[in-house]
Amino acid sequence: MKLKKIEPLTIEFLESINFSWHTDCDDDTPYLVDELIEVNEMEARAYADASNELYDMFIEAGDYVIENDLLHDINIPFNLVEVIKESWENDVHWHLYSRFDFAGGLDGKPIKLLEFNADTPTVLLESAIAQWAILKKNNMDEESQFNNIYESIKENFQRLITLQESVDSFSEHYDGWKILFSSVRGAGEDEDTTRFLMSIAKEAGFETAFAYIDEVEFSEDNGIFFEDENYEFFFKLIPWEDIATDEGGLATILTQIINNQKAIILNPAYTLMFQSKAFMKILWDLYPNHPLLLETSFEPLEGAYVQKPAFGREGENVIIHGEDGEIIDEKDGHYENFKPIFQRFTELNRDDDGAYYHAGVFFAYEGCGLGFRKALRAIIDDDAKFVGHVIKD
Repeated sequence: MKLKKIEPLTIEFLESINFSWHTDCDDDTPYLVDELIEVNEMEARAYADASNELYDMFIEAGDYVIENDLLHDINIPFNLVEVIKESWENDVHWHLYSRFDFAGGLDGKPIKLLEFNADTPTVLLESAIAQWAILKKNNMDEESQFNNIYESIKENFQRLITLQESVDSFSEHYDGWKILFSSVRGAGEDEDTTRFLMSIAKEAGFETAFAYIDEVEFSEDNGIFFEDENYEFFFKLIPWEDIATDEGGLATILTQIINNQKAIILNPAYTLMFQSKAFMKILWDLYPNHPLLLETSFEPLEGAYVQKPAFGREGENVIIHGEDGEIIDEKDGHYENFKPIFQRFTELNRDDDGAYYHAGVFFAYEGCGLGFRKALRAIIDDDAKFVGHVIKD
């Protein structure tokens, strides 16, 4: 790996763009690394192509799961089965944005899918804005980056109206529809990310508003309201699985709202199907030995493998097993009640100091941006840092 030292962004600048999680609380160190990873054009294109190909595979596998009633097999909560099917079968439920996590892709290592953060992906603001601002601050070519995230999400907002690849007819079809954006009160990073998406939607042409989830009114018969305003679209940076397990009543109401065509929820419920790590077992069954996939099973594998809960975040409840089944690394967490899956172990890219890196590629209708997370262990957890990139010849 080639790393380029850079002058970091100031805290004042980061806070001016509502980037509040710039410093790690545990050790008071910067979250954004003062280096950029140098990638070449071929490597950047390979990441984009991998995400585009994989998304097509996810769509095909999604049809297979729905047609064969396999939602239980991939650990989907029972109270979301109906709304997932409804959102899948109606084209108005547009997938806004997501992020693929990859091992490899640098130094000749093959790209391998680790997981798909399809519902509530993190590291959006750092990927879309912060790493671009680093280039500008360091007098580097702002175009020397695989980073079209902002524009791609903006166009995908407009596709909520056109429902077509082209967004040229957006103004002709738009009729003053509004999007309400919500996050949980007290979750600063989630709120900043939600408000960032709201600003993109506003630039795309929508009327927008923000409300904490406890301020929103939900009606099965009439839809979604905030301060007596009705909203046709509702974006919530709250995982669908959390709604299912912690707010079962809300899951029921949202199902009825969608069935009654009173609002469209973003990201749609079917993204939880993609979010399930157990979905990758379905992918492996349908595309065995595909070069972008890692063998995945519902049973422990022979040789080195990684055990993961079907739903989980920040590396929690992940266990890495060595060739003889011994535990190499593990992280406790809050997701032990979800069904485990077993994925073939693969090496992450590493620098000369031994740190681990995985690539995240954002997807909004197509692969649109690249960023990296860096950790001192093979489990990329909440102690990981964000590293931007620059494309070099």
